[in-house]
Amino acid sequence: MARRESWTQNKNLGHLLALGFFLAVGYFFYMAAANMNYVWKWNSVPKYFAYEEVISVEAPKDGKLVFEDGKYYINGDEKVELEDVDSSFSFDYEVGEEVYEGDYIASKSEMRAGPVLNGLWITLKISFFAAILTFIVGIVVALMKLSSMVFLRDIATVYITIVRGTPLLVQIFLFYFIVANIFEFERFVAGVLSLGIFFGAYMAEVLRGAIQSIDKGQLEAANSLGISKFQAMRYIILPQAFKRALPTLVGEMIALIKDSSLVSVISITDLTKVGKEIVANTFSPFETWIVIALIYLSITSVLSYVGHRLEKKMEAKGGMS
Repeated sequence: MARRESWTQNKNLGHLLALGFFLAVGYFFYMAAANMNYVWKWNSVPKYFAYEEVISVEAPKDGKLVFEDGKYYINGDEKVELEDVDSSFSFDYEVGEEVYEGDYIASKSEMRAGPVLNGLWITLKISFFAAILTFIVGIVVALMKLSSMVFLRDIATVYITIVRGTPLLVQIFLFYFIVANIFEFERFVAGVLSLGIFFGAYMAEVLRGAIQSIDKGQLEAANSLGISKFQAMRYIILPQAFKRALPTLVGEMIALIKDSSLVSVISITDLTKVGKEIVANTFSPFETWIVIALIYLSITSVLSYVGHRLEKKMEAKGGMS
């Protein structure tokens, strides 16, 4: 006789209960905000992403509006060209009319990227370069940690101990106020270096553990076939180590993207810094931080999905080992 499924194992019921839980939590926060007499301003959120800017052109002097050879001029005591003014502008005066200095004679509207999109670009850019540095530092330090040379192991051990034993925020300040001043780095470079070096230490330990998990017999077999240690590490050991460490590596990249928000403390205009500026200007903390949080969630979710797909692809090709 088939065993009856427990109600706690019923998927549909479980999903329904979970949905009810989240709805209850959302309602609780909504009622809490309502009791605060908070005025929601969701209609202003689209302007965070894009807005319409009106560009107006003033008459530089008194004279007539003239159109010659595809260009507009103000013809007074002398002819003055209206630079960057073309047929895309809407004119308040007809050609040949008299205009006076300071008059608005033409205007047009253009869509501009909002502060959130600009901040998102900075966040993605700093995360991208920091991720590259993280992998480079992680591989080098992991190999140093596994080296037969004692001084290389000591350097790697001290580096990992110091970096993992101090907060990222403190390291960002150290890089910005000390290293960046000594070498005259821009704050963007200081942010990339601090993130890359911090996560490089964690990456090194992840890769070291993955490399040591590979059977030593493979390296011995490669040596017996005349393959150098460097070639064996590059073509045999490291590819397998990366496969085994992939879930953890993706987790570190997600943590890097989230922790990139800390570079806002050195005035890098990333997503978090933009959020602070919007709140200061609009007094809309709830809407602003909900939007910023959802953007970070979207980025990390995409990265998590890509990592999951890579895992599935590797499993289909013969497993993660």
